[in-house]
Amino acid sequence: MTLTHSFKKIKAIGLSSGGLDSILSALMLQREGIDVTWVSFKTPFFSPDAAIKASDNTGIPLKIIDITDDYLTMLENPKAGYGKNMNPCMDCHVMMFSKAGEIMKQEGFDFLFSGEVAGQRPKSQNKNAMRYVEKNSGFDGFILRPLSAKILPRSIAEKQGLIDREKLCSISGRSRKIQLQMAKEFGVKDFPAPAGGCLLTDQNFSNRLKDLMSGNKKYEIRELYLLRHGRHIRLDGRTKAVVGRAEKDNDNILKYYQKDKDILIKHASLPGPAMLITSGAGGEMVKKAASICAGYTKTKPSDPAVMKIESFAGCEMITVPAIAPSTIKDLMI
Repeated sequence: MTLTHSFKKIKAIGLSSGGLDSILSALMLQREGIDVTWVSFKTPFFSPDAAIKASDNTGIPLKIIDITDDYLTMLENPKAGYGKNMNPCMDCHVMMFSKAGEIMKQEGFDFLFSGEVAGQRPKSQNKNAMRYVEKNSGFDGFILRPLSAKILPRSIAEKQGLIDREKLCSISGRSRKIQLQMAKEFGVKDFPAPAGGCLLTDQNFSNRLKDLMSGNKKYEIRELYLLRHGRHIRLDGRTKAVVGRAEKDNDNILKYYQKDKDILIKHASLPGPAMLITSGAGGEMVKKAASICAGYTKTKPSDPAVMKIESFAGCEMITVPAIAPSTIKDLMI
């Protein structure tokens, strides 16, 4: 079969996670003369970093789109529900294909594609889930999954002769033996290990997110990014503190510090963690937080510690007794 379906170049835009399956699906289409472009989406729960690296390694163009606002709306009540944790995998894929489809229409791409493999993931990559995604994306028939295409219904691209179905694969299940062999054939050597790149699949992160969404009616995007770092301590229904575990953790926490809104707590003289309270707090709650922060320094439990408190009101020193971390386990999120 020839791919000269028309005089114009056939173009496809695909979702890229940056993983091996994404890379192989794009290279398969590219080998058949199709002009491929990737799109990767950004939220506080997953990043385009791996996709950026894959784009650099392969030369395949990449579009990056931040979908945080729309994603949060969907996340509050996903139609297909959650997975084991706070991961709305099926509706997440619906949103991504829907947004990629809009780009397809606006920029003249012929079809959509992804590196999904049937049966690779029980919740989001079984045939029923794939069908759900396609029907609800608004682009039914336009999605080609090159690695599993021969065991899935024919896509519009195949029906129109834009791609030869016989040049596609029939991979299913969780084994990666075929993909690894294909990687050798394509000369692909640099790719991430197969793992969930979405923080919403992580139980600890999901617990923190649930706490944030239930404990604060309004929260800022930076608070979502803060969920990745430090220890999270629920002081009361309105007040939460984030305290660093190490120097790098402190640095990451301080990236999201806003002097006009937050309270920052550190030991006045000893090395130790930075503690951040983003929702503000009253005097007694600040003292409690300072005592907890002191407990993560070399100050012995119950010994006095001079703590530095910085807020929009200025800077002050207060002396509080250190609280041993082992005594506040019920406050940890």
